[in-house]
Amino acid sequence: MKKVSDILNRKGVSVVTISADTTVLDALKLMADRNIGSVVIMEDGEYLGLLTERDYARKVILHGKSSHETPVREIMSTGLPRIVPESSIETCMHIMSETNIRYLPVFVSDQLSGIISINDLVTETILSHLETIEHLKSYIQS
Repeated sequence: MKKVSDILNRKGVSVVTISADTTVLDALKLMADRNIGSVVIMEDGEYLGLLTERDYARKVILHGKSSHETPVREIMSTGLPRIVPESSIETCMHIMSETNIRYLPVFVSDQLSGIISINDLVTETILSHLETIEHLKSYIQS
């Protein structure tokens, strides 16, 4: 059974972080520059939450807030379910489906060690299926 650690080993554990006082516009520019859909909000080395494209769409645009003036602390997602590297891909898919979220923070001993997305889960599932197909082909041919 594939685990979160498999995803982190494949994609790496580096995360893009910003402070809670960063403006939404600056955060969005960073996300666009890095071609990512979320950034981690940190303060004094502590994880506070995530800012996602969905947060921007639902909490800035729909509420008429200014991207130039609003700090990310006002719109970031907090209280997301925490997972560990030993969590299974299936468990993560269930959590994401039940809570309607696209990103999960990964923790080891209360320290953030990575972020996984729904895209990471889908990619890992596809790779796992391709691996199974190759094993079956090899078995049939031998």
